[in-house]
Amino acid sequence: MAKNKWTAFLLCLFLGLFGAHKFYEERILLGIVYLCTLGFGGIGVIIDLIILLFKPNPYYP
Repeated sequence: MAKNKWTAFLLCLFLGLFGAHKFYEERILLGIVYLCTLGFGGIGVIIDLIILLFKPNPYYP
């Protein structure tokens, strides 16, 4: 199912440490990993923000 780029970006920006954008993309296991590691110490969140900026809208995870 297509996902909105800006919804995922905002979730990553504000709730990325808790993996909210991964749960939105229906990547439940990775969302749990982000939740347990706080977004890989914040590094994973920064990388995901950059990646989300270059995705088309809408995108398919």
